[in-house]
This record gives sequence, structure tokens and C-alpha cells, in this order.
Amino acid sequence: MIDIRILREHPDLVKAAAKNKNASISADEIDQLITFDTKRRELTTKTEDVRRERNELSDSLKAGKPGPEQIEAGKKLKEVLAKLESEYAEVDDSYKKLLKQVPNIPTDDVPIGKTEDENVVAKIVGEPTKFDFDFKNHWEIGEARGWIDKERAAKVSGSRFAYLKGELVRLNMAMINFALDILGNEATLARIAEEAGLNKVSTKPFVPVLPPLMIRTEPYDAMDRLEPREDRYKIEGEELWLQGSAEHVLGSMHAGEIIPESDLPIRYAGFATSFRKEAGTYGKDMEGILRMHQFDKLEMESITTPETSLDEHLFLIAIQEYLMSELGLPYRVVMKCTADIGKPNARGVDIDTWLPGQDKYRETHTADYMTDYQTRRLQLRVRRAGGEVELAHTNDATALSQRPLIAIIENYQQPDGRVKVPKALVKYYGGEFL
Repeated sequence: MIDIRILREHPDLVKAAAKNKNASISADEIDQLITFDTKRRELTTKTEDVRRERNELSDSLKAGKPGPEQIEAGKKLKEVLAKLESEYAEVDDSYKKLLKQVPNIPTDDVPIGKTEDENVVAKIVGEPTKFDFDFKNHWEIGEARGWIDKERAAKVSGSRFAYLKGELVRLNMAMINFALDILGNEATLARIAEEAGLNKVSTKPFVPVLPPLMIRTEPYDAMDRLEPREDRYKIEGEELWLQGSAEHVLGSMHAGEIIPESDLPIRYAGFATSFRKEAGTYGKDMEGILRMHQFDKLEMESITTPETSLDEHLFLIAIQEYLMSELGLPYRVVMKCTADIGKPNARGVDIDTWLPGQDKYRETHTADYMTDYQTRRLQLRVRRAGGEVELAHTNDATALSQRPLIAIIENYQQPDGRVKVPKALVKYYGGEFL
């Protein structure tokens, strides 16, 4: 959640952010929140005053037996304190509910827009693939080659599930191992940073992680990734959920900790099978493996100091671009507008990859700049060299998921039905064709 001081000092900025993000909280509710904040502070002061008076009375009675007046005074102070504490609890509950609805403040370069249609294409790399034969989409190729079986998966698990088989599984693993090698190679990361003009960014490698696939309600909510709940899978009878992406369990990993500045940045490359209900999708998204209830993804998560977090965000995007360039896939970089970046984001960038089977670019990567929005509720802090403690910042970004797998199948398909393996993956896959 945001720093309450921003709301106190710049309420119009917060109202503009809520409006531009199509947030659920209204301007009137923000004013109400400010009122609750004022009342909350007043009650805190009054409560502390009464407690101090009780302590003083208690200290004065230590020397001897209390008289009737002192006993009566003690009872009244106890009653007043109980009333103040009850009133504070009620106000505090209303305050916290509204504060959790306030979105993060977008950075100045985020385009203002009411829908995702107002996202801005910042860069296009490569040309859409052209074919001199009748090309197919990925699910036609996958089904014909025995790589994708949704019919049997539907029998076992329901719709939006699939069995991935044979060479496609090997290619998926090759792609993940390729990405892990890059994320773990300091020399390669240094070259990526230099080419992106990020000369001050750390080149510290990413630590590979196989995280838990479940997350408790409290840290999920603190990460501000629990909503929309209708898109999440909850374990019946427990305060436990299937995570929707690895960053949900990676970002909350250090909750409540104070990390020495010398240990930052902390960078994780988390590989996880993730789960989403994908409610409301339709059309071609129902075919193939583009939008599944279950999918594999390698996610980058980083924890940094406040002053290095924006460069970290840009660095993660540079890594994403490097991965796509190495795979030889046509893509574009998209600056997401205020309505599309999400409540906890200060900035959001997508990479859309060309899918010939759909004759359009589709999102394969996203990069989220969170500032201290998550760490405030997680109480994830950094201890400076001088001893002072402040909130850390977080970033998360896709490394590779099953969607680039789709792009490889469609862009590298051959007239004879085979699929050429991208040059960067040949040594990981063990051959040049699927």
C-alpha cells in the first residue's frame, strides 16, 4: 500500500492516480480515508494520554493502600481507556480497508489511458514472419505431431488443461535451461546492462528457486496479488491458495526481514507451475495453450534499495529483450497505460511477440515496477550502512513461459511439418528440428 504521508500531503495526486487507474476507490472515499487518518491519530494521542495518567496513578499508589477516591479514579480511567480503544479499533478497521484500495502512484512516463487500447508501442524489433506455404497455428501443429492433447486432459481435469508431450516437453525444458544459464552468468548480465546503457546497475546473478506452489492468504494479500479472487484457486477449508505466478511466493519470501544493504540486490529466478482460472476469456484464446488454468513460467524477482529500483526495472526489461532476440522472435515493447498497469504497479511494460497463427502480437512477458507498495505491508526493509532502516523496493518480470514456446512453434514451422529449433536452443535441445 502507499505511504500515508503521500495521501496527507498530496491528496490530489492520489485522487488522480485512482481515477487514471480506474481504481475501485472514489475521490469521496479518499476524502473519507483522510478523515479516518486524522481521527485515528487523534484517538492514538488521547489513548496514550489516558494510559500515561493510569500509569502515574498506579505509581502514586505503590507507597500505600489506595483510598476510595483513587479507586474511583482508576475505574473511570479504565472505562475511558476501554471506550477509546474500542473507538480506535473501529476507525482503524475502516481506515485500513480504504487504504488497501488506494493504488500505487504511476511514474511520470506512464501513458494516461482508460483501457489497454491506449497502451503505447515503444519499440518494434524484427518483422512479422512471412511464409511461402500454407502455415498453421500452434495447436494444429501440436495436435498433428502428438505434442498437445487437450481432449484427454479435459477428460481428466476439465477444460483449459493440456497434456504436453514428447519433443515439446524437451523444447520447453531446453528453453528454461537456456534462460537460467543467462540469468546465472554475470558476464552476460554485464553485457546486457552495458548495451542497455545501465552502467550503474548491479550484474549480480539470479539465484534459481523452485518455490512452494501454495501461499497463505495473509502474504498473498500483502503482495496485493490476491485480487481478483475469482481468478484464483483456493484450497477448500484452508487459508491457502494455489499461487498464480512465482513472484507471488518469491516477493513474500523475506516478509518481516531487515536485509543488510550490502546483500542487495537479491535476485531470484523462480520456476513454478502456476494456476489461474482465466475467467472471461473466449475465442481463439480457448484454443491451444495460450490461456491455460495451469502453466509453467520462469519468473524474475528482485529486492533492491529505493534509489536503484527503477534501473532494476529497466534492467529486467533489457534481459527480456535479450532473451527474445537470442530466440530470434519478432516482438514489440509496450508501455502499459495507467488503466492497464494494475493497482500495485508504479510502471508496467509488456513484450508482445508475433504469433503468425493469430496474425497479431500477443503478450508473452510483463515487467512490474512496484516501488515500496508491496514491502510496506510485508514489512520488508533494508538496513543502510549507517544503521538507518527503510523499506526496500521490489520488481518482478517474466523470463520465459509457455507463450514463447507457442511463438517458436508458429514462427519456426517448416513446410514439411517440422519445427526448426532456434539456434540458441540447439545445444540444450540436442538437435536442430522437432
